[in-house]
Amino acid sequence: MTGALIILAAMVLTGIVLYIYHRISGGEDSSQVEMPAVVSDECCGQHAVCEKDTLLITDDTVVYFDDEELDRFAERSPDSYTRQEEEEIRDVMMSIAPDEIAAWARSLTLRKIQLSAALRDELLLLVSETRQQS
Repeated sequence: MTGALIILAAMVLTGIVLYIYHRISGGEDSSQVEMPAVVSDECCGQHAVCEKDTLLITDDTVVYFDDEELDRFAERSPDSYTRQEEEEIRDVMMSIAPDEIAAWARSLTLRKIQLSAALRDELLLLVSETRQQS
C-alpha cells in the first residue's frame, strides 16, 4: 500500500512539474485548436492532383476567395462569434465551389481565422463529401 502511495505521489509531482514547464516555456495554447488534417487513403499528398484536396498547409501563400470581409475575424476566439457573424461565415462557406473548399479552409488557417465548433464540423463534412464525389 505504501509503495502505491509513493508511486501516486511521484506521478502527481511529475504532472505538476510538466505543467509548470509547459506554462513557462510558452507552450501551445490549448484554446488554439488546429483543424485536423483529413487525408484519404488514396492520396499520398505529394502530387499536384491530390494536394488541392488536402487540408494540410504546404504553401504559405494566402489565397482569397472574395472573402476579404472575413479578415476581421482573425485571431478572434471562435466562442465570441454572434449568431449573425456565424451565419455570415456560413454564407461565405456555402458560396465556395465544392472543389475549392479545402483550399478555402487552408486560407482561413493561414489568415488565423478560427471557426466555431459547429462551422468547423460543417466544413469538414463538406470536405468529406467533396472527396467522396471525386
